[in-house]
Amino acid sequence: MDAHKFASKGVPEALSLPPKWLGMYSDFILKNASAVSQIESALRSLTYIIPGRFRESEIASESLHSGVQLLSLYHDSLLSKAISRLPLPQRPHPSPHNRYTKFWSQRSPFYRRLALTLQMIQYTELLWEMAAKRKGEKVRWRVVVFLEAIKALCRLLLLRLTNSRPLLSPPLPEREVDPATVEESARAASAEERGEPLIPPPDLNDGSQTPPSERSEAPSDAGWTMPRTGLSMPSLPDTSDISSYLLSKVLTADDIKPPKALLHRVSGKGEIAEILYILRPVVYAFAMQRWGRDKKNWTPWLLGLSIEYGARQLAKNDFQERLAGGLRGLTVLEREELRKRGWNLGWWMMRGAFYENITKGWIHTVSQKLQNKPLLGLVGGIIEDYEFLWDQHYFPTATL
Repeated sequence: MDAHKFASKGVPEALSLPPKWLGMYSDFILKNASAVSQIESALRSLTYIIPGRFRESEIASESLHSGVQLLSLYHDSLLSKAISRLPLPQRPHPSPHNRYTKFWSQRSPFYRRLALTLQMIQYTELLWEMAAKRKGEKVRWRVVVFLEAIKALCRLLLLRLTNSRPLLSPPLPEREVDPATVEESARAASAEERGEPLIPPPDLNDGSQTPPSERSEAPSDAGWTMPRTGLSMPSLPDTSDISSYLLSKVLTADDIKPPKALLHRVSGKGEIAEILYILRPVVYAFAMQRWGRDKKNWTPWLLGLSIEYGARQLAKNDFQERLAGGLRGLTVLEREELRKRGWNLGWWMMRGAFYENITKGWIHTVSQKLQNKPLLGLVGGIIEDYEFLWDQHYFPTATL
């Protein structure tokens, strides 16, 4: 009987521990957002520059890289929730990309789940390919085609959910917040919950520690710190810099538009172009599976490039015909996405037959010239490691 009572008490307590630990972890992240961001950046950079990481320890290093990316994705959600709880004057001004993606994420839970699935696949796709490659080339290409098909399906559903609006990359809001603001807010909330007064940090510019003869020379742009909350109010601008200060506060046309109006809906040729753009990776991966035994075969490369370039030109023609002012009528967000897709066309120099016949020889020549030279030898070694990566795997040069 006593054992039954002990078990009935112990099981609920054990089940309550994981949420409690998760809450403690969330509080720790919010109170140390600056340090956590620096650690994430350091680990991410380390996985990029470790010499030889793509040969003897490719699975281990790519697992570390994927883990950091997934953890950063979770941290982004924590910071986003913390920012949404801040008073409006303290919230950072969001970019058009964040306004648009946040609108759809909040409006449609299905959109958020699809976008999150898409991001997680993109962060782990190279790891899946490396694991599949150990079981043979056939298994590897089946996994590649399967992952590209899943991503294309997610994008087609996102296109449907947004009422035929062009897709953005990434489909989730990006981190655009000063970690110090989140830390200050988290500490203030924690102190308020405990009923403790928040003691603001000492202001080194308030003149209290400055000799009277030097106080007139102390900077006066430190702002004013509120005694109860510890938050600071910005100081007034310099009289010689009023124009630039006022211009920084001016709202643009995109700032006052509803979030979903930041992208025009596409139809007809524009919708066909977007669908072709989404399906291009699947077609290219399938072509590589079909003709990939001969790496110098130009068929997959020409097929993939033709689809992507044709989709781009078709979309531009649709904008030119349908929008008032043609391409000049595009919103800032549409111009940014169109420019990003244009730069992504450059990755075709690192793919398929173009890489095997042209780029690979040039990269190998450069890396050989950098060997046995101070400092430059390290750069040459990293280039050789990436040359191995580009030569042996599909996803490092994938842009979708």
